[in-house]
Amino acid sequence: MRNVDEMTITDAVLKRLSGASDERTAEISAALIRHLHAFVREIRPTIEEWEKGIEFLTNTGRMCSSTRQEFVLLSDTLGVSMLVDAINHGVAQGVTESTVLGPFYVEGPPERAQGENISGGLEGEPLIVTGSVRGPDSAPIGGAVVDVWHSDGDGYYDVQQLEHVGGLAMRARFLADGNGAFHFWTIKPAAYPIPHDGPVGAMLEKQGRHPWRPAHIHFMISAPGYQKLVTHVFAEGDKYLDSDVVFGVKDSLIREFVEMPPGPTPDGLVRNSSFFHLHYDFGLHAA
Repeated sequence: MRNVDEMTITDAVLKRLSGASDERTAEISAALIRHLHAFVREIRPTIEEWEKGIEFLTNTGRMCSSTRQEFVLLSDTLGVSMLVDAINHGVAQGVTESTVLGPFYVEGPPERAQGENISGGLEGEPLIVTGSVRGPDSAPIGGAVVDVWHSDGDGYYDVQQLEHVGGLAMRARFLADGNGAFHFWTIKPAAYPIPHDGPVGAMLEKQGRHPWRPAHIHFMISAPGYQKLVTHVFAEGDKYLDSDVVFGVKDSLIREFVEMPPGPTPDGLVRNSSFFHLHYDFGLHAA
């Protein structure tokens, strides 16, 4: 097709999809073309503005590394990650709600035994986390795989400070016991800003938005016969609960990090100083 103009270019591009390798590719490509063209017609960018857009995406790619995923941050801060999550995970009785994976998950985390301390020797307020994994019928799921990871008391993840930490910390993989229960010690996480020294941070500043997330612990839980759960547990009372930069907070995922006095702990130990306790019972959806 020749001599395309503002109103005919979309149809011209769509017709080129007739040789797509499969129907899903054709469907996705057509939707992308229609909505992208509609977006451009709505904002009517100058050539200079469009070049700035291309530069933004180029710089976003350049910021990606083995320890940082700027495109995940872009998806998160534009609400796309939570939109995809909502499309794929509806609310169900007895099932814990999901939220975003985030950019700091590490494949193959260290496997730890129940009750171990995963803080990696980092200083912070002691925290014991207890919980259980159950099916939608409340039956315990013994042997469920529980991956956890979180920030330190200053809001930094291990992968952001590997030279200081000396390796992975504040992340581990546990196996729930026969009653579906698990517990471990760590340090209390803090609210933190997502990495904002790159293109996504510049975008947030232009939009008049802050880069902060409320304090939370990440959980990824799986078991044969059940759908994998990716979620957080957020700290009750955190000032960023209503303005999480990635829109990940849900009321059902908020729990109090309870300050406990010196004395007996939930796992049968005795501490001579105060500590915090977080408890959450997780429900998995049947596959």
